[in-house]
Amino acid sequence: MATKKKAARKKPAKKAGAKRKPNAAFMKPMTPSAALGAVIGAKAMPRTEVTKKIWDYIKKNKLQDSKNRRNINADEKLKDVFGGKKQVSMFEMTKLVSKHLK
Repeated sequence: MATKKKAARKKPAKKAGAKRKPNAAFMKPMTPSAALGAVIGAKAMPRTEVTKKIWDYIKKNKLQDSKNRRNINADEKLKDVFGGKKQVSMFEMTKLVSKHLK
């Protein structure tokens, strides 16, 4: 008895120019706390913009650890945001920063 092969169904190809829709939760303007506002500014902005501004600040002040680039060395302003820690990983940073957004 011969077995029939099922024809593989192909998903329709996505258009090359199609852009992903941004998640509305990430685009909602959030108000930074006073400690975070000292680093990025006090006006409300989306989470994505907050992250960009923090990275701009880190790079401008050369706060990325030279040996392990995943770690951020806090200066006085960032120490308030990081809960008093001198050094945090970039993954821990996003968790700590989210506590300063309303």
